[in-house]
Amino acid sequence: MELYTIIFYFFTVITLGSTCIVVFSRNIVRAAFALLFAFFGVAGIYIFLLADFIAVTQLLIYVGGIMVLILFSVMLTSHQINVDAKTGVIQTLPAILISACIGGGLVWVFWITDWKVNSQLPIVETTAPKIGEMLLTKYLLPFEVASVILLVALIGAAMIARREKKV
Repeated sequence: MELYTIIFYFFTVITLGSTCIVVFSRNIVRAAFALLFAFFGVAGIYIFLLADFIAVTQLLIYVGGIMVLILFSVMLTSHQINVDAKTGVIQTLPAILISACIGGGLVWVFWITDWKVNSQLPIVETTAPKIGEMLLTKYLLPFEVASVILLVALIGAAMIARREKKV
C-alpha cells in the first residue's frame, strides 16, 4: 500500500475509534478528550480531500475553541453538580432501527457507486486565497450581514448574562 493510503486509514481509525469512545463512554471527561481526537481525525480527512481551509478552520474553531470550552466547563463543574448524563433506554429500539436503515443505505450507496480512482496525485492548490477573494468581492454583502447578525447575537447574549434577577 502507498503511504497516503496508510495515513488515510490512520486518520479514519482515529476518527471512528474516538467517536465510538464519545458515544459509549460513561465518563464525561474521557468522552470530551475522545471528542478532541475525533476533531483532529476529521481535520486530517479534510486535508486528504484537499480542503485546506476547512481543515485549518476545523482545527482553530473546534479543537482550539469549542473543545477547550467543553473541557473547562466539564472539569470546572464536574464536582459542583452530580448529574447523570445517561438517560433511560426508552427509545433504544427505534434508535437501533433508524441507525440500521441509515447504515444500510450508506453501505448500499457505497457498493453501487462506480468509484473513479486516479492514480496520479492532483496538483495541489490552496483554497484560502480563492475563498478570501470571493468573500470580499462576490459575497461581500452576505458576509457583512452575517457578521452584523453575529454581533447582535453576541450583544444579546451579554445583556442576558448581565441581567439582574428580580427577587
